[in-house]
Amino acid sequence: MCLHSIQALGKGRMVVAISAAGAFRTEDGGATWAPFNGGVRADFLPEKRPEVGQCVHKLLAHPRNPEALYQQNHCGIYRARFGAQRWTDISRGLPSRFGFGLAVPAAEPETLFTVPIDSPEYRCSPAGKFRVARSRDGGKTWKLLTRGLPQRNAHLLALREGMAADAASPAGVYVGTTTGHVFHTADAGETWHLLAEHLPPVISISVAQ
Repeated sequence: MCLHSIQALGKGRMVVAISAAGAFRTEDGGATWAPFNGGVRADFLPEKRPEVGQCVHKLLAHPRNPEALYQQNHCGIYRARFGAQRWTDISRGLPSRFGFGLAVPAAEPETLFTVPIDSPEYRCSPAGKFRVARSRDGGKTWKLLTRGLPQRNAHLLALREGMAADAASPAGVYVGTTTGHVFHTADAGETWHLLAEHLPPVISISVAQ
């Protein structure tokens, strides 16, 4: 198992994600923990919605509203409030439920970005088109962003820590791939530019404000 995506929300509240176990939360600074997986699918298990056993790939709180949580899961993308009993599936409109990267820019209250990946069996962008998906309404609707991104023979993969957003308005978003590309947008995804190529596999990207 891999524990990742540790989100400290203040006042003793934290949410963490564990690959092959799910999300867990605490309200007392870690003295006690409880599973936080209601409504999240685990299609690879006999029981499709267990209390634990889900595979979270990335979990983030909104930088300026830590009550608002988002996760890209092995089996979809979801949103929830910290105190909620269940997560809401917001995968509709995406070409795939599978993915790793997730970015939540601070300057917009309900905007999030992800990179759809074909499937667990084929971990590359669907149809050889590298697209970044953006929602500006908390996942109710999605737009696939392509301008400046390769759309032919682009069998690329962005990993869990390979995506980050800054606090600018409009948002800047950075995406790195395992084939050594780094793409950047300075206008919340409307246009993208290749910042670097021929790098080793990009495992992690972070933004210094």
